[in-house]
Amino acid sequence: MNNLTINFQSVELTDEQFYQLCLNNRDLKFERNTTGDLIIMSPTGGETGNRNLEIAYQLQAWSRQNNFGIAFDSSTGFKLPNNADRSPDAAWISNQRWQSLTPEQQQKFVPLCPDFVIELRSPTDTLKSLQEKMIEYQENGTRLGWLINRQSRQVEIYRPGENVEILESPTSLSGEDVLPGFVLNLEPIW
Repeated sequence: MNNLTINFQSVELTDEQFYQLCLNNRDLKFERNTTGDLIIMSPTGGETGNRNLEIAYQLQAWSRQNNFGIAFDSSTGFKLPNNADRSPDAAWISNQRWQSLTPEQQQKFVPLCPDFVIELRSPTDTLKSLQEKMIEYQENGTRLGWLINRQSRQVEIYRPGENVEILESPTSLSGEDVLPGFVLNLEPIW
């Protein structure tokens, strides 16, 4: 099943209404693009779900160990500065940025673009749509992003102001200066 996009340009769904729609339909995963179109995300299969869990596990383990910020899984919604609502497969925000939010902002969709994002391509994802999403994260403030494409065993690395770097079959990825000391082991992901 592919993602379904519903044109919502004639209906303005407030942030609160969108949040309530998501709460009322917990079995579905929604995103909104910058024009307000509603995107119904298809569920992943078993392999992709397992690999997503592995990625989130490694990121969370590192995050707990150093306490520089907090990690998020694929069910977390982020309200980007361009008004899109997105849910990367894994994300991380520094403590300083997280603690600048009110308790209510922390409770609902996070009104920030993550410092770091990972998207893992599943068989139902088009590469083009994920690349567009990665550029959107980058344009909205993400400092480091990884698009992991299991089908081609490639990783695209997104950094502000730089061309996309493509790695062929890497065994690990470094969190660089955004996630100091974090290394994602890709062996269980491939």
